[in-house]
Amino acid sequence: MSGDGGQRLDVSAYADSWEHLADELRCLDLRLRRQIPDEPERASDPLAPFKGLVISETEVSALLALPTEASDPAARQWAQALAALQAQIAARRSASRQAGVFLSLARLAELFGLTRFEEQCLIVCLAPEIDRKYEKLYAYLQDDATRRKPSVDLVLKLLCTNQAERLAARVAFDPQATLPRFALLQALDDGEKPLLSRPLKLDDRVVGFLLGEAQIDARLALFARMTAPADDPLITAHDVYGRTLAFVQSYFRDQQSVGRNVVLYLHGNANLDKRPIVEALCQHFALPLLVADVEAMKAGGAPFGQAAWLLAREAALQSAVLCLDGTDCIIAEPDKHRPEVNALIEAATTFSRLTFWFGTRPWQPPHVARASLFLGLAVDKPDLATCRQLWEESLGGYPRLGQDVDSAALAGRFQFGLGQIRAALAGAENLARWRAPEDWRVTAADLAAACRAQSSPRLGVLAQKIEPRQAWNDIVLPPDNLAQLAELCAQARHRQRVYGDWGFERKLSLGKGLNALFSGPPGTGKTMAAEVIANELQLDLYRIDLSQVVSKYIGETEKNLHQIFLEAQAGHAILFFDEADALFGKRSEVKDAHDRYANIEVGYLLQKMEEYEGVAILATNLSQHIDDAFLRRMHFVVEFPFPDQEHRRRIWRVVFPPEAPLGDGVDFEVLAREIKLAGGNIRNIALAAAFYAAGNGQAIRMPHLWQAARREHQKLGRTWAVAEPDRSGDIR
Repeated sequence: MSGDGGQRLDVSAYADSWEHLADELRCLDLRLRRQIPDEPERASDPLAPFKGLVISETEVSALLALPTEASDPAARQWAQALAALQAQIAARRSASRQAGVFLSLARLAELFGLTRFEEQCLIVCLAPEIDRKYEKLYAYLQDDATRRKPSVDLVLKLLCTNQAERLAARVAFDPQATLPRFALLQALDDGEKPLLSRPLKLDDRVVGFLLGEAQIDARLALFARMTAPADDPLITAHDVYGRTLAFVQSYFRDQQSVGRNVVLYLHGNANLDKRPIVEALCQHFALPLLVADVEAMKAGGAPFGQAAWLLAREAALQSAVLCLDGTDCIIAEPDKHRPEVNALIEAATTFSRLTFWFGTRPWQPPHVARASLFLGLAVDKPDLATCRQLWEESLGGYPRLGQDVDSAALAGRFQFGLGQIRAALAGAENLARWRAPEDWRVTAADLAAACRAQSSPRLGVLAQKIEPRQAWNDIVLPPDNLAQLAELCAQARHRQRVYGDWGFERKLSLGKGLNALFSGPPGTGKTMAAEVIANELQLDLYRIDLSQVVSKYIGETEKNLHQIFLEAQAGHAILFFDEADALFGKRSEVKDAHDRYANIEVGYLLQKMEEYEGVAILATNLSQHIDDAFLRRMHFVVEFPFPDQEHRRRIWRVVFPPEAPLGDGVDFEVLAREIKLAGGNIRNIALAAAFYAAGNGQAIRMPHLWQAARREHQKLGRTWAVAEPDRSGDIR
């Protein structure tokens, strides 16, 4: 095979992208040389050395001359050389494609459907990024030493042979054309210059891609990252993994699906195995994974629509599967965030062959292009039997496990997917190494702490995390009430056996959690009991003040409750709803819109409690105000009575720490008889008396306690009329 002039064409494959780009730059050099006048022509113009600074009469005459087609021998020679080189490039690109050699420019053209003219536009703008000599050449040809970027006019002159071609090629720089639309090339505009005068700038990420750089676009670094997928044999046994793998393989094999991009929306609780499933799929198809946090993307400085296009374009450049995590921030209120939703849908279905969205609730976008497919998939959390199996297989063969580690107990308390289990094991090992660097073993306490860290809810201002410090010997209640609390803990502890091993989970669609009602006067130990339960089960405890959650604005209460239960479900936390009287009153007869809405709030809370699979405790001062519908759904109703004298005496005995210096004259019997207050008030009196004693440098004595009792009664608005039997050691 030979070209013009009898020279044989090199039809071998290119070794790499750079060898190909070097040939493309040689083409550009020939185009540039064709634009530069020969030496005799330059010598005839005395102002040629000042080209770009002054305009000579010779130049004006040339500008006003009628255009003629170049027909001189030199022009024909350059044209023949250019044609021969272009033919060689085409042949070598074809050979490279057959040999499977990656060429960055060819890949870019394939991704975005670029014409040969558009490819050459990129080469013209890429040249100064490789060699600064092109800046000088462009400035010379544009008759301006300051214009070092190629203008639209210069590109058209270099790539087109006549005026008709140049007029037709202008469309490539229209804002809706491929190069500007996909932000590959930008025509810089100061608002005044005509199109031909506008300088062209190649996108920095496109420059990096053409030159073989693998780093993602710097504008995405705050919310996106490339991930090397991991193959985990346990996750490949997941039902959703198998079904998704079969669907993707079948869909992309189908000839009718060629060119159609797919968006798969995986929704479920935040602790599920969505990421490991997608990573395993990418590993199967040998594709990289680009993961983006939509919440961080939304909070970023760049316009959301621009960020969406850059992100999806990056997935195309990396030949990666795109994964959008945290989409709840835009789909929870679709009308409010419709522009963001539309931008993500359009960008993903334009650039990415396969995109995954992660959310927590079922959802369908308002519209999807016909050339794309959107499919929502529910990813249910593993049932208790599967969860136990995951724990057992993950713990199996672990070299340093303590004897107290029980996979069944872990499955019952922490219904984790595989990803969370693996992270919890790593965290537990770190805790064990910190505790005993020389001879460490992962204990049940280490695993419980690591699991809580893995699942800490983000309840924000809606809840207060309480560190449970109370134990069974700190709480004073009648025996039957204590027995109820112990039964509650036992049910929570043996969930895996009853629901998993014995199959009760298959019989129940809702109500697999534990709902308890604690009722009694203030200070009788309701919060302390919640701490005891959390301490016993080694779970996080969150106190929610329902008086703060209930909103006067329609819809806000439900929104707050949804957020609470969603985050708590992910964290397996114990929810302690204090001040329940703010919402759990008798559902009234509907007389007006306000009554109707109040009943909607009550019904919504009832629904969320039935769906919640953790421990939820409602605390109220007046149990008679609780709706019967709620009482029927409570697994436990525990009364916290006002303590009688005997129980007050026991409270006085346990309220002081062992280290507290008690004087010999402190008489718990007298205190219990004379100070008729609840346990919370007794605790306040003991603490205040300790500070009185510390201020006097003494042990805690009866006068300190009487003084503290007087202040506590004043705080409650009660009269203190008890005769103090001993006034020695007056603290005044």
